[in-house]
Amino acid sequence: MPVFSYLAYPKDGRKKELIDDLAVLKYCEVMPSDNQDILILVTDTPDEVREKKLQKKLKQLKSLESLGMTFGHTDG
Repeated sequence: MPVFSYLAYPKDGRKKELIDDLAVLKYCEVMPSDNQDILILVTDTPDEVREKKLQKKLKQLKSLESLGMTFGHTDG
């Protein structure tokens, strides 16, 4: 079960939209930071196949500027 955490940077003025976009994705938990215009994203997928599908969906989000991985763990 791959678990990753990221700092998610929204495109200018699209923080709320990015929160909404990430909140509807399966295997994602998103939390806004208190003092910055960034989000904390934690993903927890059951297997590598679903992790790759999730990564593809994340790359397609129009409200997302970039992701910076802070931690990653797989049971492989």
